[in-house]
Amino acid sequence: VQLQASGGGLVQPGGSLRLSCAASGRTFSSGQMGWFRQAPGKEREFVAAIRRTDGLTRYGDAVKGRFTISRDNAKNTVYLQMNSLKPEDTAVYYCAGDPSRTIPRSMEIMSRYEYWGQGTQVTVSS
Repeated sequence: VQLQASGGGLVQPGGSLRLSCAASGRTFSSGQMGWFRQAPGKEREFVAAIRRTDGLTRYGDAVKGRFTISRDNAKNTVYLQMNSLKPEDTAVYYCAGDPSRTIPRSMEIMSRYEYWGQGTQVTVSS
């Protein structure tokens, strides 16, 4: 499975961006797709995840109410709509795939994710 993230860029505080993650190769029909991010000097953290079967979503506390994850299974693509962006959202954003079934709270566990994209830079600055 190959994951290709795109859509990052420079945006002013309060602005919006939409990230995309396209999966190719031997894709999976169950499990979940997630977004994680890593800011300079900080550990990688969970942002959002969505279950492929029923669309169940989970969000990190820092992005709840501002970010929305969605999926298009026909296109094997996951999106992250980011609104009301803040400077502290600046990071490299990675998409990841976990083909196994799990309970909702475990969707946030980074070590579960077997497949990772290359990351896309998001910079929020005036």
